[in-house]
Amino acid sequence: MSSNFKQPLKRSAWYRIGRLSELQLILITMTAVFLVPYSTGAASTREVKRVLIFYEFGLSSPGIETIDQGILAALDKSPYQIELYREYLETTLFPEVSTQNEFREWYIHKYQQRRPDLIITVGPSALQFMVDAHAKFFKDIPIVFTTSATMAPAKLDAQFSGVQEDNIEGRKTIDAALRLQSGTKHVVVVAGTAPYDRYALAEARQDLRSYESKLDITYLTDLTMPQLLEKLEHLPEHTVVLLTNFAQDATGAKFISSKQAAPMIATAANAPVFSLSDVDVGYGEVGGDVISFAQEGQIVGDTALRVLNGERVETIPIVKIPAVYLFDWRALKRWGLKEENLPPGSIVLNRERTVWESYKWYIAGGVSLIVLQALLIGGLLWNRARRRKAENEVRESEQRFRHVANTAPVMIWMSDTDKLCTYVNQPWLDFTNRSPAQELGNGRLENIHGEDVAACFDTYTEAFDRHEPFTMQYRLRRHDGEYRWVLDTGIPRFDGNNSFTGYIGSCVDITDRKLAEEALSSVSRRLIDAQEQERAWIARELHDDISQRIAMVGIEADALEQRIPDSAMEVRSSLDELRLHLSEIGSEIQAISHRLHSSKLEYLGLVPACKGFCKEIAEHNGITVELTSEDVPHDLPREVSLCLFRVLQESLTNAMKHSGSQRFEAHLRGISGEIELKVRDYGIGFDAVAAMVSRGLGLVSMRERVSLVKGVLLIASRSGGGTEITARVPIATKAVGQTVSIVA
Repeated sequence: MSSNFKQPLKRSAWYRIGRLSELQLILITMTAVFLVPYSTGAASTREVKRVLIFYEFGLSSPGIETIDQGILAALDKSPYQIELYREYLETTLFPEVSTQNEFREWYIHKYQQRRPDLIITVGPSALQFMVDAHAKFFKDIPIVFTTSATMAPAKLDAQFSGVQEDNIEGRKTIDAALRLQSGTKHVVVVAGTAPYDRYALAEARQDLRSYESKLDITYLTDLTMPQLLEKLEHLPEHTVVLLTNFAQDATGAKFISSKQAAPMIATAANAPVFSLSDVDVGYGEVGGDVISFAQEGQIVGDTALRVLNGERVETIPIVKIPAVYLFDWRALKRWGLKEENLPPGSIVLNRERTVWESYKWYIAGGVSLIVLQALLIGGLLWNRARRRKAENEVRESEQRFRHVANTAPVMIWMSDTDKLCTYVNQPWLDFTNRSPAQELGNGRLENIHGEDVAACFDTYTEAFDRHEPFTMQYRLRRHDGEYRWVLDTGIPRFDGNNSFTGYIGSCVDITDRKLAEEALSSVSRRLIDAQEQERAWIARELHDDISQRIAMVGIEADALEQRIPDSAMEVRSSLDELRLHLSEIGSEIQAISHRLHSSKLEYLGLVPACKGFCKEIAEHNGITVELTSEDVPHDLPREVSLCLFRVLQESLTNAMKHSGSQRFEAHLRGISGEIELKVRDYGIGFDAVAAMVSRGLGLVSMRERVSLVKGVLLIASRSGGGTEITARVPIATKAVGQTVSIVA
């Protein structure tokens, strides 16, 4: 290439971050050429993105290494497979224009057939290379750069974006040194003999010109490293040292300024050494006004990641990084410099933790443990006192309960969560004339009548398992051997945490009431029998007498119609209408007769009678009634058949009137020595308890009929969910049933 890429040296961190040996350059170049392009996995399924980075110096330079770490950390977040290429211009090792031109021509040729998706430049020479070659050789490839503000080209096209370093001024570092060491009289400026060392020295002279009348300023340069160290060991009191850059001594010996020269200078000097580079801080220098390479690398990497993710580079503004005050805590302590005298916003590195900072969690934990133990002990003592108080209250409460229970006119019992009895009151013991030990556990069952034990146990167990209240009646043997009917009511007990703790119940002697109920039941039976006999008589009268008479009137009307001449059409029509009315009246009277007393029930049995009734009511009212039967005996007792037939009749009649449903189901089946009838509708439902109390809807009549045959009547209904009435009556025989569906 014929163009001249050589740029004048500017005041920048780029020329303070060190040099490489020729052997190091060769090894890095070979690695970049032969190894890096093949470092990505060919088998990866992610999209490949090529990234080419041009560095001013090699990675052995601390500044370059820090920036490189920031770039790689950002690229690791990319969703793509990054194919990374690194190239190094090494302008300090090969400053000749011809050599740099050869490097650049080779790089242009190398990447023409393997064009990258993104180019990153680190340093002013690398950026200038891209400015000169971009339009012709790397057209349309976005460039992300980092360089100093003073060395940045005057104009960049839209394909460039990145980071510019703020100018570093030695005057600011001296200002900070004077704040820290107020009695300073002498300033010693140290620089090497390399081209940038001399440039940095010239810049420092310019920055410190305003201090020449206030301070004694000495410049140590053109010295060998041993000579320099000797002078630094014998500096006068009230002196500070400003290290600009030291890459070469008077003999031509090369140094990496931050890693090699700076530690030796800081160790030898008998005065605090201040620096102009953040990578120098940490090797014995106090610090100064510096550029943060870590922040610079992070911003460059984030900008590169944005471009790879599809963001247009021309929309990303160039970021300018300001210099920051950076100091080493260990150097401050070494020279007795107070941290509170640092400029505002200063960053302090390597601060050693105080005893509190190092062990605050242990101290806090120990104190917390002591406090916790004290609280626990106090809590235990308080809880112990509270528990004693609660135990006394419970003991007093139990004594009051036992006193009330033993003087109550009812028998009281209690059971634990294992269903076993734990307490019976004195009236219970007086009733049975047994000891508490005999009644506790399962002892209560010994006095229950043998026929009632199974039913009582089942009721108690089912309610206990569901934690629900229960009521049951059974016969309990009194102390004189007589069995008395008792009404036993139990409710579950819960503690303050709503945990189940057992049951408590009471028993009341209801023998006299049972005798009254049996007497009333006998009266009810006789009344129902009288009602059925009256119904049967009325039905026979309607069927055998009135129906026959109406039929005879109809026959006579028909005969009269036959004798009327054809010319008397109006009279004939009137007779036809009269005969039709008589027929309808006869059918209605016959239906009433059947409802009052079904002859099918008497002669054919329960199932045919129910079938006939369901068919008749379905056809007459235009509704659907489905009747099914299963294992219904043919030889049912008359009172059982009549009871179930009346329950079916009353249930369907009431459901048609009040449910609003057009579909009804009835099911008869014989199970385990009993016969069950279920009648269900899908209507509006009702409050069964309220209906029983109000003695409406015929429910009381059905219950009385079922109780007369030792059966039970169950009613389940809810608003909008329909109603189901179940009647269960004990029987002794079985038979095979049938299924009937009646639809009108």
